[in-house]
Amino acid sequence: MFNDRARIHVQAGRGGDGALSFRREKYVPKGGPDGGDGGRGGDVVLVSDPDLRDLSRFRRERWFEGGRGGRGGGSGKHGADGERVELPVPVGTQVFDADGNLVVDLAQVGAQAVLARGGLGGRGNRRFATPTRQTPRFAEVGIPGEDVDYELRLKLLADAALVGLPNAGKSSLLSRISNAKPKIADYPFTTLEPVLGTVDAPDGRQLVVADVPGLIEGASEGVGLGHEFLAHLERARLLVHVIDAAARDPVEQFRAIDRELGEYGAGLESRAQVVVLNKLDLLPEPPAFELEDERIRRVFAASCATGAGIDELRRGLFELVPEPQQRPAGDGLAEFLVYRPAAGSRPFRILRTDRGFRVTGRAPDGEELEAALRAAGAKAGDEVEVEGEVLELD
Repeated sequence: MFNDRARIHVQAGRGGDGALSFRREKYVPKGGPDGGDGGRGGDVVLVSDPDLRDLSRFRRERWFEGGRGGRGGGSGKHGADGERVELPVPVGTQVFDADGNLVVDLAQVGAQAVLARGGLGGRGNRRFATPTRQTPRFAEVGIPGEDVDYELRLKLLADAALVGLPNAGKSSLLSRISNAKPKIADYPFTTLEPVLGTVDAPDGRQLVVADVPGLIEGASEGVGLGHEFLAHLERARLLVHVIDAAARDPVEQFRAIDRELGEYGAGLESRAQVVVLNKLDLLPEPPAFELEDERIRRVFAASCATGAGIDELRRGLFELVPEPQQRPAGDGLAEFLVYRPAAGSRPFRILRTDRGFRVTGRAPDGEELEAALRAAGAKAGDEVEVEGEVLELD
């Protein structure tokens, strides 16, 4: 089953705790503080992979968590950074937040996006030593990583996309011109999910062609699965109208689909197009297609059953597919798309002391503070100092 939508939960790794340690050696009985810093928590990152075609992995697996940073050690040893989790997704994957806002669009091969930043590691007590405080008996606790829900949506990246009414012969055409093997039958709605095929030219060039399920009237308003299927046309550089020339007036069929494209918008109403009059083997002679439209680059007559006109259509696609738009110099997609503030911006920090814990900064109230302390490792009975007042955790 083709999956082009998925919901996931990502939890970046927590930062490691800083060490509370003092140098103790045979001839240095009262050495200074030497606690190292905790390691940074692991990020959760999306990576666009050209070998993937859908989001089916995320139907089985929806919760992803980065590695926790290592604890600092004595002798100034810093903890290791937590393991980074990379999630490969198809090129063309978009990421939406809980409010439905688009935050990332992985439209290029190898593009990466940080979905959740790992928490900062806590500072060891060595970092708090000053001329007036030479034996600090506290160290910072690591900060939690970001914890977020997202929706992934896939929009196929294809050079050309086949559009038409159900049973127009799009799947048969794709199997004729490319290496795809779609399901083919003589009834409407044989294709229930998009199919990609690669068209090879003698000189080694390749085109990716998408077969999108047949559109019906009202698709632009969401009738059937109209919105989901039309979304896969948005990134195609050329639309190929496949028309059943033996069914009814070809111009009428063209206009029926064109109305849905125009209603949907997203630039489809102005996209370059070609028309394929299919099933010529069922007619004594090719039908007329008399329509003046500047978007139509060429009209082809073909028969998937006999192969007539297929070679001409294949050559025409290489001639007519527009060149991809080049990004201006210096305007390339960043390797990492960072759209959320880095973890560690909360207004308070938790320190581990030799007696328990200390909260510095603007401490939250009630349950939020208790949850933060328990996440830092505090247990019932531990002493917690908040704004000069010593409390006992219940």
